[in-house]
Amino acid sequence: MSNTANEVAHPGVIIQISGPMAEVMILSKSACNSCQVKGACNMSEMEEKKVFVELPPEHSYKSGQQVNVIMRQSLGNFAVFLGYILPFIILLLTLIIMLTLGFGEGIAGLVSLAILVPYYLILHNSKDKLSQKFSFQLSAL
Repeated sequence: MSNTANEVAHPGVIIQISGPMAEVMILSKSACNSCQVKGACNMSEMEEKKVFVELPPEHSYKSGQQVNVIMRQSLGNFAVFLGYILPFIILLLTLIIMLTLGFGEGIAGLVSLAILVPYYLILHNSKDKLSQKFSFQLSAL
């Protein structure tokens, strides 16, 4: 669901509030809503996700309240870049370099896949720093 051209909003429910943080459950849906045969599918395309949102100092939110969880669209694009596009570029470059250096296709493919392990470990270890960049906001429904 889109609020404006710059924001992405999903409806959610506040599960609990502890200090300045609220735990919000959102229902993530695929593009099935616009499909003509969505009734024939199962509910595997819907997934509950929990996100933590920092609340402003003077807030009036309560547990159980329905809210919109808002994130800037540019942050979503950055997440796609970090999670999918950059690893693909690394994999492709590694494969080309390995083949150019004369390694066999099997070895080049395995090394290209193996190079992604340190990438995702670095990404995982950077989650605290990244979580500061990827911040959500709440708005009442």
